[in-house]
Amino acid sequence: MTTTPPSPRPLDHLVLPTASLEVARARLGSLGFIVAPTGLHPFGTENCCVFLADGTYLEPLAVGSEQIAGNAIAKGNVFVARDRIYRDKCGNEGFSAVALGTRNADQDHARYVEADLSAGDMLSFSRAFTDATGKSDTASFKLAFASGSGATDAFLFACERINAPKGDRTALQAHANGATGTAEVVAVSDVPSEQHRLISIAAGIGEGDSDVFELPNATLTVLDPAAIAERFGMPVGAPSKFRFAGIVFSVQRADVVARLLVANSIEHDIRGNDIVVRPAPGQGAAFIFREIK
Repeated sequence: MTTTPPSPRPLDHLVLPTASLEVARARLGSLGFIVAPTGLHPFGTENCCVFLADGTYLEPLAVGSEQIAGNAIAKGNVFVARDRIYRDKCGNEGFSAVALGTRNADQDHARYVEADLSAGDMLSFSRAFTDATGKSDTASFKLAFASGSGATDAFLFACERINAPKGDRTALQAHANGATGTAEVVAVSDVPSEQHRLISIAAGIGEGDSDVFELPNATLTVLDPAAIAERFGMPVGAPSKFRFAGIVFSVQRADVVARLLVANSIEHDIRGNDIVVRPAPGQGAAFIFREIK
């Protein structure tokens, strides 16, 4: 039994499946983001991350080798298996997972098992990392996976950074759109209250009646489809028990974002204080830019 109550888990990064890193790189670049060099996983997937000054990041994820990925799934790799399930059901473009930071993934895995929310075995791996200057380092991680029961299109996992790259990421965080961090993650559910237990346990926070979960460094909000449409002015597709739908970025100046989007012919809507860019190939989720002082 778990005896020590967990501390609240911060947002670490967001997984955005894509069919092509080249398409993702071009799309994210047109939105004003600097995209890191390609990173290769030892289990067949690859990424091109967008790092933010608050320590969170986006992980556009593609399948580099179907054969290696298939072998990894056969050996019980939950990360690759869940990516495959997502792609088979939702297509190759989307927003599949939220990673929460932890200092002890083993403890998180034990909590998930105890709560009957574990999605499978833990995963430890290392990969090469290259910064904007070409300096290389090794990044090592340990992951523990949580998922609710039933037909959900989303999962959460604890991410322990065993070895964080020591390279200077300053240049990779100087985005032309002025984005400095992830303010909010927006999920959609036909019955938001059914996700309370999963999110509360994964995030290490007390379960309540609210659909808004305050993480140490961001907010995770679960809305029903009508609320998503009202707040962001966009449809969310087919009904889903649970799916991640949008990312709210804190930006320095909304007018800079608006001018950049116009210059790059990116369609967008103004919804109060938010600039909303609907999902597109290489983007996966709705991107919402919000000026936060």
